Amino acid sequence: MLKFFKRYKTFAIVFSILSAIILFSIYSLLKPEKTLPVYQPDMVNAELVDTTVQYIRKYHKIADFELVNQNGDTITQEFYKDKIYVADFFFTTCLTICPIMTDHMLKIQEKIKDDPEVLLLSHTVFPKTDSVPVLKKYAEEKGVIDGKWNLVTGDKKKIYDLARKSYLATKSTGDGGKYDMIHTENFVLIDQNRQIRGFYDGTDPEAIENLMADIDFLKNK
Repeated sequence: MLKFFKRYKTFAIVFSILSAIILFSIYSLLKPEKTLPVYQPDMVNAELVDTTVQYIRKYHKIADFELVNQNGDTITQEFYKDKIYVADFFFTTCLTICPIMTDHMLKIQEKIKDDPEVLLLSHTVFPKTDSVPVLKKYAEEKGVIDGKWNLVTGDKKKIYDLARKSYLATKSTGDGGKYDMIHTENFVLIDQNRQIRGFYDGTDPEAIENLMADIDFLKNK
């Protein structure tokens, strides 16, 4: 019996290795390749989309914008040209979801701080209060890195139009009027072509991990 096993030992080892290779190859072929959708307004919950763009099925991109960041610098879409970025909407005096969202943005910032391909963009939804000095103070307190993460303010209606018509990120039907207040936990992942590639719950740690994985996918595709 021992002689039998010795005789076929090499064969058994080779057979085991080949079997493992074959099984791995089959698994690789059957495993679906990771993809990220390019979100269009008609793919998103209608409550999140302004009625003027709900019908759009292709070619949706983030609209041009001109806002002012925590340093008083004018920030436009050109700052994010050919970059991947994460966008959200917040206000500095929020005591509910915003502190959690900011903490998660800080964690993302830490992971991408040395990566020139990825940036962050946070829009205040309360520009009347969140002036440049207020945003600057908030940025310094939180540890925002200039050039990596812009906290922006500007005309309220323009910001609300971006939220509803470009980023498709909030259920509010407000038009940016005096008493409007949008509030959303959504983080939105934008690719190098200004297209939406994902929505994530900015209060959920697991969603943030998924966001980071999707950023890596966009970088390596």
